Amino acid sequence: MAENKRSRQPNGASSIYFGKDGKWHGRVTVGVRDDGKPDRRHVERKTKAEVTKAVRDLERERDKGTVRKPGKPWTVAAWLAHWIENIAKPSVSENAYDGYEVAVRVHLTPGLGAHRLDRLQPEHLERFYQKMQDTGSKPATAHQAHRTIRTALGEAVRRGHITINPAEIAKAPRLEEEEIEPYTVDEVQRLLLVAAKAPNSARWVIALALGLRQGEALGLKWEDVDLEAGYMRVRKNRLRPKYQHGCGDTCGRKAGYCPQREQIRRETKPTKSRAGRRTIGLPDELIKLLQKHKEEQERQRAEAVGRWQEKGYVFTKPDGEPLVPNTDYHHWKDLLSAAGVRDGRLHDARHTAGTVLLLLGVPDRIVDSIMGWEPGGAARMRARYMHVTDPMLKRVAKQVGHTLWGGEGDTADDADSQQGPDNVE
Repeated sequence: MAENKRSRQPNGASSIYFGKDGKWHGRVTVGVRDDGKPDRRHVERKTKAEVTKAVRDLERERDKGTVRKPGKPWTVAAWLAHWIENIAKPSVSENAYDGYEVAVRVHLTPGLGAHRLDRLQPEHLERFYQKMQDTGSKPATAHQAHRTIRTALGEAVRRGHITINPAEIAKAPRLEEEEIEPYTVDEVQRLLLVAAKAPNSARWVIALALGLRQGEALGLKWEDVDLEAGYMRVRKNRLRPKYQHGCGDTCGRKAGYCPQREQIRRETKPTKSRAGRRTIGLPDELIKLLQKHKEEQERQRAEAVGRWQEKGYVFTKPDGEPLVPNTDYHHWKDLLSAAGVRDGRLHDARHTAGTVLLLLGVPDRIVDSIMGWEPGGAARMRARYMHVTDPMLKRVAKQVGHTLWGGEGDTADDADSQQGPDNVE
């Protein structure tokens, strides 16, 4: 009996038939195209058995949701350009977008852009990360590139452009956690002594005593500070400004230095997490400093007649505009130098505050609230901030010595030193 080489199948069902070209063909409906019509995929083989197997394989891919979308395959460069502007930009914070954009523009597109998206392999990524570090990039920079492309490729998987995310398989660049040494009480006192002679001196007291992040301190407004009741509310983060030319790009300078530059980014945004939105009690000494700071700001406002921009910020430039994070960072570096204190990151001021709170034996729940740590990660953060300081090491050494070799008795200082943080009221 002759083999039936073509039969009518129900709408949407796969079909297998022998063509006039002498080959066997199969057609499988795998979904719907962008125009609403069925997405029918075509395969052809020399024999019926081969085309049947190809059709069944394609049906299994369809059922698992791993069929690649139709059309010309994306390159990595094209997908990253599409993802950064059309997917990431509308959905993430300004700071997150800035990090993604730099990683894409500076590293990922030049290093991986020529690959076809569906042919990118974990080994390509691993060699790329190593090459970044071999040519001078820090491990943290390579790790940021890894996180960026992992996020971008994850979106490509969700949209059906690729079936697996090679960045989920690739080994991420190794990061060694940097050991942070908080400033000692003597160093903090020297910093505050020099800061008292500069504008916005209370800004550094807040950083070193309460551990506010840079964006939280610069985003603070007077409406969030109640000096009579003695507390402040942390609700906003100051964002890095971003500008565009106001001159039609005719000044020959970068947008940030254009004489007619225009701000195109909002000044603040809400804190990232619920834990970040918090209320903090103010020490009496800090209340006095903030009262003095407010009086000084009133004097600046009176002197800047016609120039003062009333926006309600606690820490401002002489015209009332909020401080710029980059300028604030350089002020911190200048402060360290003027005080003769070792160099450190601005974030080290926050480490110092966290360490002091823990050493004083402040209950964990209160420390978490002051520092703005999420409940799920608070224990890990406390462990990271509980630095072993020189005074602690000396106390332990004395205690070990008295235990092993004995002594005629503890001095008053020794007795005080044996009172651990848990005994501090």
